[in-house]
Amino acid sequence: MKIALIGYGKMGHAIEEIAMTRGHEIVCRIDADNQADFTSDAFLSADVAIEFTTPATAVENYKRAFAAGVPVVSGTTGWLERMPEIEEACRQGATFFYASNFSLGVNIFFAMNRWLSQVMNAFDNYHVSLEEIHHIHKLDHPSGTAITLANDIVTGMERLSQWSESATTNDVLPVTAVRQGEVPGTHVVRYDSDVDTITIEHRAKSRRGFALGAVIAAEFAVDRKGFLTMSDMLPFLK
Repeated sequence: MKIALIGYGKMGHAIEEIAMTRGHEIVCRIDADNQADFTSDAFLSADVAIEFTTPATAVENYKRAFAAGVPVVSGTTGWLERMPEIEEACRQGATFFYASNFSLGVNIFFAMNRWLSQVMNAFDNYHVSLEEIHHIHKLDHPSGTAITLANDIVTGMERLSQWSESATTNDVLPVTAVRQGEVPGTHVVRYDSDVDTITIEHRAKSRRGFALGAVIAAEFAVDRKGFLTMSDMLPFLK
């Protein structure tokens, strides 16, 4: 499979390494200083593009890839208010695979979080909170993974109406975002009562889990059309 990388930072390098060990070829690397390469023969030859950039640039990157007829797999977060534009492009024939987190472990964590929130719905003596910790270079907050976790908790618990980073009432799930050092990503869901605390946590050890998941997603997406997510690739998430 021929892969174009959009974004050639730490994640891009990790994806490149794993893709090559799985027998794939990196035919194009696009970063901030070579945007013209979206129209290059090398980019046009790609079977799929894997995109990890910034919230400010992601959507235009997708559109440039779609214009070239190249499917996109993306893990960039912080741009979801423009999701209707990408969904419309998919209805017009584009292929787009999006995940707030490509780690297999995190997606198992998502399933656990949904189940636990439904169980805890019956126990209103527990106060639920969510904390995420990432490296100081991460621009958006809370993380896309935290937003997925928070939305699932709010859906599962009738006493919650929404989530917020500045929660002040009992019907709002408090979400705390911390930026420190080079932490790849830690997410903690905590249920606290007067008598005990129940905690589930996912702690990434490196970027390799995210990179591997992104390459596997590209392998899955390359022969498919439309808007794809991890639940399409991993049926246990449905």
